[in-house]
Amino acid sequence: MNKYLISTDSTADLSAEYVKEHNVPVHPLYYYVNGEQYGAGKELPLKEFFDGMRNDAKVSTSASTPEVCKQLFEEQVSAGYDVLHLGFSSGLSCSYQSACIAAQEVMENHPGSRIVVIDTLCASGGQGLMVYYAVKLKEEGKSLDEVAQWVNDNIQHLCHQFTVDDLKYLYRGGRISKTVQILGTLINVKPVLHVDEAGKLVPVGNVRGRKKSLNALIDNMGAHIEGYNNDTVMLTHGDCIEDAEYVAAQIKERFGVKEVIINYLSPTIGSHAGPGTIALFHLGDSRTIK
Repeated sequence: MNKYLISTDSTADLSAEYVKEHNVPVHPLYYYVNGEQYGAGKELPLKEFFDGMRNDAKVSTSASTPEVCKQLFEEQVSAGYDVLHLGFSSGLSCSYQSACIAAQEVMENHPGSRIVVIDTLCASGGQGLMVYYAVKLKEEGKSLDEVAQWVNDNIQHLCHQFTVDDLKYLYRGGRISKTVQILGTLINVKPVLHVDEAGKLVPVGNVRGRKKSLNALIDNMGAHIEGYNNDTVMLTHGDCIEDAEYVAAQIKERFGVKEVIINYLSPTIGSHAGPGTIALFHLGDSRTIK
């Protein structure tokens, strides 16, 4: 069996410690704060980034480019590795297409090399949790093909749920209208969203109040997890660790979850969701919230 690496994108919201320990190459997506570019090693401290958003810093993002992907794949193939790349959802970014273009060019330049790129249709901790499971299988001795098959078999079972604390960021991103933002803010509406079967972020409901929105994530998880092993679950947050810890404690108590990995939202994801975002990721029978 050829040696191989599992790579992913910075949108997987994995910790620097994890990717270093498990040798997971990360393709950068870039973000901009008041016109200055960050990413690929030049980073803002995450709390500083979210504080900037609270103070109305202008933020934007850009996808990973074929040129950057090609450079990373070239390095890995030249070091003697095959590559399994678990990409950011094509429903949210063109980064997956960039990786496909780059992989094809590198394999043409290096006959005998192999790069498999999978559109996970996942984002944030959903993409991160998919990487976590894939790495675990690799470290148990599974081949690239076996891990790729598991990923493809489970893409639609990787459940994503989000709630946000301030509607203005969804409005800025074109997810809701100005009227909905104003009225929702007045009556303290908190939307619940998910990443659907096509890998797109869509709203699925509204609740009144922050605590109810957090509990909605927990209740929705309970409706989907029967028959699925969720010893490990992932949470990401937009600089609101106390709320993440509340959700983690509840799902441990209610569902017997052994480990909850809590990470910050990356700036690429956080730029669109905003401070106060809580996102929950687990395995389940369907991505569709009942």
